[in-house]
Amino acid sequence: MSEHSTAASAPSDRSRIRRAPHKARYDRETIHAILDAQPLAHLGVVLKDGSPLVIPTLQWREGDHVYIHGSAASRALKAALARPACLTVSLFDGWKLARSAFHHAANYRSVVIHGQMEKVAEEEKRQKLDNMIETYFPGRSAVLRPMKDKELKATMVLRMALDEAVAKVDDLPVQDDEEDLDLPIWAGVVPLLTVAGQPRPDADMPPDVPMPEHVIPVYLRKRKCEDGE
Repeated sequence: MSEHSTAASAPSDRSRIRRAPHKARYDRETIHAILDAQPLAHLGVVLKDGSPLVIPTLQWREGDHVYIHGSAASRALKAALARPACLTVSLFDGWKLARSAFHHAANYRSVVIHGQMEKVAEEEKRQKLDNMIETYFPGRSAVLRPMKDKELKATMVLRMALDEAVAKVDDLPVQDDEEDLDLPIWAGVVPLLTVAGQPRPDADMPPDVPMPEHVIPVYLRKRKCEDGE
Protein backbone atom coordinates (compact mmCIF):
# COMPACT_ATOMS: atom_id res chain seq x y z
CA MET A 1 0.00 0.00 0.00
CA SER A 2 1.30 3.43 -0.94
CA GLU A 3 2.08 5.91 1.80
CA HIS A 4 -0.21 8.42 0.06
CA SER A 5 -3.38 6.40 0.69
CA THR A 6 -3.69 7.58 4.27
CA ALA A 7 -2.47 11.13 3.68
CA ALA A 8 -5.98 12.53 4.00
CA SER A 9 -9.56 11.42 4.43
CA ALA A 10 -12.43 11.47 1.93
CA PRO A 11 -13.90 14.97 1.62
CA SER A 12 -17.45 13.57 1.71
CA ASP A 13 -19.34 10.30 1.76
CA ARG A 14 -20.25 10.84 -1.89
CA SER A 15 -16.61 10.96 -2.93
CA ARG A 16 -15.32 8.21 -0.63
CA ILE A 17 -13.84 5.27 -2.55
CA ARG A 18 -15.50 2.03 -1.51
CA ARG A 19 -14.19 -0.43 -4.08
CA ALA A 20 -10.48 -1.14 -3.45
CA PRO A 21 -10.13 1.64 -0.86
CA HIS A 22 -6.38 0.98 -0.58
CA LYS A 23 -6.05 2.64 -4.00
CA ALA A 24 -7.68 5.87 -2.80
CA ARG A 25 -5.66 9.07 -2.65
CA TYR A 26 -7.29 12.03 -0.99
CA ASP A 27 -4.26 14.33 -0.76
CA ARG A 28 -4.16 17.42 -2.96
CA GLU A 29 -0.60 16.78 -4.15
CA THR A 30 -1.63 13.54 -5.90
CA ILE A 31 -4.85 15.04 -7.24
CA HIS A 32 -3.08 18.09 -8.66
CA ALA A 33 -0.36 15.99 -10.28
CA ILE A 34 -2.88 13.83 -12.14
CA LEU A 35 -4.90 16.80 -13.34
CA ASP A 36 -1.74 18.55 -14.53
CA ALA A 37 -0.60 15.46 -16.45
CA GLN A 38 -3.74 14.96 -18.54
CA PRO A 39 -5.76 17.70 -20.28
CA LEU A 40 -8.45 15.31 -21.56
CA ALA A 41 -11.39 14.97 -19.19
CA HIS A 42 -14.92 13.59 -19.35
CA LEU A 43 -17.82 15.68 -18.11
CA GLY A 44 -20.83 13.80 -16.79
CA VAL A 45 -24.15 15.64 -16.54
CA VAL A 46 -27.89 14.97 -16.40
CA LEU A 47 -29.86 16.77 -19.08
CA LYS A 48 -33.14 18.57 -18.52
CA ASP A 49 -35.15 15.52 -19.66
CA GLY A 50 -33.30 13.28 -17.19
CA SER A 51 -30.99 11.67 -19.76
CA PRO A 52 -27.38 11.13 -18.71
CA LEU A 53 -24.63 12.51 -20.91
CA VAL A 54 -20.85 12.15 -20.79
CA ILE A 55 -18.69 14.19 -23.18
CA PRO A 56 -14.93 14.59 -23.62
CA THR A 57 -13.53 18.05 -22.97
CA LEU A 58 -10.27 19.77 -22.14
CA GLN A 59 -9.55 20.81 -18.57
CA TRP A 60 -6.91 22.91 -16.91
CA ARG A 61 -6.21 23.60 -13.27
CA GLU A 62 -5.65 26.89 -11.46
CA GLY A 63 -5.01 26.34 -7.78
CA ASP A 64 -7.88 24.38 -6.29
CA HIS A 65 -10.22 24.80 -9.25
CA VAL A 66 -10.50 23.06 -12.61
CA TYR A 67 -11.76 24.89 -15.68
CA ILE A 68 -13.46 23.75 -18.87
CA HIS A 69 -14.75 25.68 -21.86
CA GLY A 70 -17.04 25.17 -24.81
CA SER A 71 -19.74 26.70 -26.93
CA ALA A 72 -22.07 29.12 -25.18
CA ALA A 73 -24.90 27.07 -26.73
CA SER A 74 -23.63 23.73 -25.39
CA ARG A 75 -26.42 21.75 -23.74
CA ALA A 76 -23.85 19.83 -21.68
CA LEU A 77 -22.37 23.01 -20.22
CA LYS A 78 -25.82 24.41 -19.55
CA ALA A 79 -26.72 21.17 -17.75
CA ALA A 80 -23.51 21.42 -15.70
CA LEU A 81 -24.65 24.82 -14.49
CA ALA A 82 -28.17 23.70 -13.68
CA ARG A 83 -27.40 20.48 -11.79
CA PRO A 84 -24.49 18.80 -9.98
CA ALA A 85 -21.87 17.47 -12.36
CA CYS A 86 -18.98 15.03 -12.34
CA LEU A 87 -15.63 15.53 -14.06
CA THR A 88 -13.16 12.67 -14.48
CA VAL A 89 -9.54 12.57 -15.63
CA SER A 90 -7.67 9.32 -16.27
CA LEU A 91 -4.15 8.19 -17.14
CA PHE A 92 -3.59 4.67 -18.46
CA ASP A 93 -0.12 3.72 -17.22
CA GLY A 94 0.22 0.05 -18.10
CA TRP A 95 -1.23 -3.37 -18.74
CA LYS A 96 -0.88 -6.00 -16.02
CA LEU A 97 -0.61 -9.45 -17.59
CA ALA A 98 -1.29 -12.13 -15.02
CA ARG A 99 -1.18 -15.91 -15.07
CA SER A 100 -4.96 -16.05 -15.22
CA ALA A 101 -7.51 -14.06 -17.18
CA PHE A 102 -9.25 -13.07 -13.95
CA HIS A 103 -6.23 -11.17 -12.63
CA HIS A 104 -5.41 -9.23 -15.79
CA ALA A 105 -5.72 -5.55 -14.95
CA ALA A 106 -4.39 -2.07 -15.61
CA ASN A 107 -2.13 0.37 -13.87
CA TYR A 108 -3.76 3.78 -13.87
CA ARG A 109 -4.22 7.11 -12.14
CA SER A 110 -7.58 8.84 -12.07
CA VAL A 111 -9.37 11.77 -10.47
CA VAL A 112 -13.13 12.09 -9.99
CA ILE A 113 -14.55 15.49 -9.04
CA HIS A 114 -18.11 15.93 -7.82
CA GLY A 115 -19.69 19.33 -7.44
CA GLN A 116 -21.47 22.28 -8.94
CA MET A 117 -19.99 24.10 -11.91
CA GLU A 118 -20.06 27.88 -11.89
CA LYS A 119 -19.91 30.20 -14.85
CA VAL A 120 -16.86 32.42 -15.18
CA ALA A 121 -17.83 36.10 -15.43
CA GLU A 122 -17.59 37.79 -18.82
CA GLU A 123 -14.80 40.10 -17.67
CA GLU A 124 -12.70 37.09 -16.60
CA LYS A 125 -13.12 34.94 -19.69
CA ARG A 126 -10.32 36.39 -21.80
CA GLN A 127 -7.78 35.89 -19.01
CA LYS A 128 -8.98 32.36 -18.25
CA LEU A 129 -8.74 31.33 -21.90
CA ASP A 130 -5.24 32.78 -22.04
CA ASN A 131 -4.46 30.77 -18.92
CA MET A 132 -5.60 27.60 -20.68
CA ILE A 133 -3.08 28.17 -23.47
CA GLU A 134 -0.34 29.06 -21.00
CA THR A 135 -1.00 25.95 -18.89
CA TYR A 136 0.02 23.67 -21.73
CA PHE A 137 2.04 25.95 -24.05
CA PRO A 138 3.83 28.52 -21.86
CA GLY A 139 4.68 31.66 -23.81
CA ARG A 140 2.26 31.02 -26.67
CA SER A 141 -0.60 33.33 -25.70
CA ALA A 142 1.67 36.36 -26.09
CA VAL A 143 2.27 35.64 -29.79
CA LEU A 144 -1.30 34.78 -30.79
CA ARG A 145 -3.80 37.03 -32.53
CA PRO A 146 -5.97 38.55 -29.74
CA MET A 147 -9.38 36.97 -29.26
CA LYS A 148 -12.23 38.81 -30.94
CA ASP A 149 -15.25 39.95 -28.96
CA LYS A 150 -17.52 37.65 -30.98
CA GLU A 151 -15.26 34.69 -30.14
CA LEU A 152 -15.48 35.46 -26.45
CA LYS A 153 -19.25 35.84 -26.70
CA ALA A 154 -19.53 32.43 -28.36
CA THR A 155 -17.49 30.74 -25.63
CA MET A 156 -18.54 29.66 -22.14
CA VAL A 157 -15.99 29.01 -19.41
CA LEU A 158 -16.92 27.01 -16.32
CA ARG A 159 -15.03 26.17 -13.17
CA MET A 160 -15.43 23.61 -10.42
CA ALA A 161 -13.81 23.59 -7.00
CA LEU A 162 -11.75 20.58 -5.96
CA ASP A 163 -13.64 20.36 -2.67
CA GLU A 164 -14.92 16.89 -3.57
CA ALA A 165 -12.02 15.59 -5.64
CA VAL A 166 -10.58 12.13 -5.07
CA ALA A 167 -7.84 10.21 -6.84
CA LYS A 168 -7.52 6.48 -7.35
CA VAL A 169 -4.14 4.98 -8.20
CA ASP A 170 -3.15 1.44 -9.10
CA ASP A 171 0.62 1.14 -9.39
CA LEU A 172 0.93 -2.36 -7.95
CA PRO A 173 2.56 -5.38 -9.59
CA VAL A 174 0.58 -8.36 -10.87
CA GLN A 175 -1.69 -9.79 -8.16
CA ASP A 176 -1.80 -13.51 -8.99
CA ASP A 177 -3.10 -16.29 -6.76
CA GLU A 178 -0.29 -17.87 -4.79
CA GLU A 179 -0.98 -21.33 -6.25
CA ASP A 180 -0.46 -19.91 -9.78
CA LEU A 181 2.97 -18.39 -9.20
CA ASP A 182 4.89 -21.46 -10.40
CA LEU A 183 2.96 -21.80 -13.66
CA PRO A 184 5.21 -21.43 -16.77
CA ILE A 185 3.29 -18.38 -18.00
CA TRP A 186 4.83 -14.97 -18.59
CA ALA A 187 3.44 -12.37 -16.23
CA GLY A 188 4.34 -8.74 -15.68
CA VAL A 189 3.55 -5.12 -16.45
CA VAL A 190 3.71 -3.49 -19.88
CA PRO A 191 4.20 0.27 -19.25
CA LEU A 192 2.36 2.73 -21.48
CA LEU A 193 3.56 6.26 -22.21
CA THR A 194 2.05 9.20 -24.08
CA VAL A 195 4.71 11.07 -26.03
CA ALA A 196 4.63 13.94 -28.49
CA GLY A 197 5.40 13.13 -32.09
CA GLN A 198 7.26 15.32 -34.58
CA PRO A 199 5.22 18.53 -35.09
CA ARG A 200 3.81 18.92 -38.62
CA PRO A 201 3.65 22.53 -39.90
CA ASP A 202 0.33 23.75 -41.27
CA ALA A 203 0.20 23.69 -45.09
CA ASP A 204 -0.81 27.37 -45.27
CA MET A 205 2.00 28.64 -43.05
CA PRO A 206 4.81 30.65 -44.68
CA PRO A 207 7.97 28.51 -44.90
CA ASP A 208 10.14 31.06 -43.08
CA VAL A 209 8.14 30.90 -39.81
CA PRO A 210 10.31 29.11 -37.23
CA MET A 211 8.89 26.50 -34.89
CA PRO A 212 9.02 27.70 -31.27
CA GLU A 213 9.97 25.35 -28.46
CA HIS A 214 6.62 25.83 -26.75
CA VAL A 215 4.72 23.74 -29.34
CA ILE A 216 5.44 20.62 -27.27
CA PRO A 217 2.89 20.60 -24.40
CA VAL A 218 4.62 21.26 -21.12
CA TYR A 219 3.17 18.20 -19.38
CA LEU A 220 4.75 15.94 -22.04
CA ARG A 221 8.08 17.73 -21.67
CA LYS A 222 7.98 17.11 -17.91
CA ARG A 223 7.10 13.45 -18.43
CA LYS A 224 9.97 13.04 -20.86
CA CYS A 225 12.42 14.37 -18.25
CA GLU A 226 10.97 12.17 -15.52
CA ASP A 227 11.32 9.08 -17.71
CA GLY A 228 14.96 9.91 -18.40
CA GLU A 229 14.56 9.96 -22.16
